Amino acid sequence: MPWLSPNHINRPVDLKQTFKTANPIIGVVHLLPLPTSPRWGGSLRKVIDRAEQEAVALASGGVDGIIVENFFDAPFPKDCVDPAVVSAMSLVLHRLMHLVTLPIGINVLRNDAHSAMAIASCVQAHFIRVNVLTGVMATDQGLIEGQAHQLLRYRRELGSDVKILADVLVKHARPLGSPNLTTAVQETIERGLADGIILSGWATGSPPSLEDLELATAAANGTPVFIGSGASWENIPQLIQAADGVIVSSSLKRRGQIEQPIDPIRVSQFVEAMRRSLSLNEQAATVSASVAVPSNSI
Repeated sequence: MPWLSPNHINRPVDLKQTFKTANPIIGVVHLLPLPTSPRWGGSLRKVIDRAEQEAVALASGGVDGIIVENFFDAPFPKDCVDPAVVSAMSLVLHRLMHLVTLPIGINVLRNDAHSAMAIASCVQAHFIRVNVLTGVMATDQGLIEGQAHQLLRYRRELGSDVKILADVLVKHARPLGSPNLTTAVQETIERGLADGIILSGWATGSPPSLEDLELATAAANGTPVFIGSGASWENIPQLIQAADGVIVSSSLKRRGQIEQPIDPIRVSQFVEAMRRSLSLNEQAATVSASVAVPSNSI
């Protein structure tokens, strides 16, 4: 096998190719508690039924992709989840891949990127989310160290093209030391080989600042940047101006409450708000370009 060039190995996710749009909306399916988690209810059938209902609600509401998380398994292990969780999530992902035609990804909380890559590769999902790809973060699970070297080698070993969307200075965590956001983004891409960047607020439901998004997008230098938390139909018109896409969950649920199921009406409202904003900005840019004074001398 010939050696691959570094540029061939690290290709940022092509949003138009993967999501059929340059500004994708990725809705989140939060799975009910899975086997071995403290709140496991004993019925995998209920887990699958709820996941199917939420995936359909997201798809019918107009999102461009879906990511599945074991969100209600808290408290989470900081690294490897139980094999029963891997098995359950594999079954759910396989069902959803045959239920909706949207690109699907997976996040195995808190930071089991190895299992996420295995599941995604086996069911032919499109991407994974990794909370800590590089560096060290202090979290409620303890110190979590990025394992980019293991994950990238494992992806190569599997012969997989699953894309890696990596959080930078992830929510519900604090970095050891005081890293500069620009440097953190650049190192996650250039040294961690992330295919996309995710920037969140300090916690679930908290959005990143517009200033931080602008800094991250500038530092990413063409690698896609996603809003990772806190997006709503009210703030997305502003936030999306400094990002490429958005991962959204809480504001799409009934009454905006995290424990509730997805509300298709809220999904449609969010999608419409974001698409309208992007369309208006595109029209404004076109008008501005058309009235520009030509620089050619007479």
